[in-house]
Amino acid sequence: MTSEWKAVEDFALDRGLVRRSFDAASATYDAAAVLQAEVRGRLHARLDYVRLDPDVVLDLGAGTGQGARALKRRYSGARVVAIDLAPGMLAAARRRRSWLRGFDLACADAASLPLKSGSLDVVVSNLMLQWCDAPDRVFAEIARTLRPGGLLTFTTFGPDTLRELRSAWAAVDGYSHVNRFIDMHDLGDALVRAGLVEPVMDVEYFTLTYDATLGLMHDLKAIGAHNVTRGRAPGLTGKRRLQAMQAAYELQRQNGKLPATYEVVYGQAWAPVAGRARARGEVAVPIESLRRRDR
Repeated sequence: MTSEWKAVEDFALDRGLVRRSFDAASATYDAAAVLQAEVRGRLHARLDYVRLDPDVVLDLGAGTGQGARALKRRYSGARVVAIDLAPGMLAAARRRRSWLRGFDLACADAASLPLKSGSLDVVVSNLMLQWCDAPDRVFAEIARTLRPGGLLTFTTFGPDTLRELRSAWAAVDGYSHVNRFIDMHDLGDALVRAGLVEPVMDVEYFTLTYDATLGLMHDLKAIGAHNVTRGRAPGLTGKRRLQAMQAAYELQRQNGKLPATYEVVYGQAWAPVAGRARARGEVAVPIESLRRRDR
């Protein structure tokens, strides 16, 4: 086995563990998911740049239903479908019955949607794609289920996410401790390969700060963001290795705080309409350059 192939294999995700991690976090997720809520609000605000009157909207990776609730407020006449991989997350959403009038909830993998081809007008996905090994498969499913002229808009994490934590663990051992995140340009290429058109990609950086590494690790656990790579260290992390990681992280302390960087990638693309030429490559432009458009 070559070192390159082993690196790819090490960062492959254990889908069963992804599901179990988010099941376990369903009760603590909303209180801890401050960044996720902020990014969701910014993602939904970008819908102001397009004029839509959708019949069916999908919230893909819906979690506890907060995003689906906001989409129902925005598109009150639309049918909103909330899909998530983790039954525990959807159970938490069901308990909020007052939020979910008119919603459909389904437990499914984003790479195999239980939806008819051409049945959706809009797909919104907030910070879900990083939990999928194969964005090509996910984008292909979205392209299949979107109607001509339908919109995909999403966020995910880019490669600089948790770079401080990754660096600190790299000083301790050679195992995979932090998930791998896909570059914006590779995601744009994947959109085009899936047959989606007019892709628009841009990036925004957020930095959370902590008094100690345990605060960061507590937040990650509370939202279900465990290390679910196949190359993770076997067994429990020993006290000595944990202390070594904390000491390495301390070297990155700034102004009395430990930083945790998140690179948030925003993406948008459309399902092609007959007679309109397909895009030949990725277009990367800032959101400020978008113009309101009629569909």
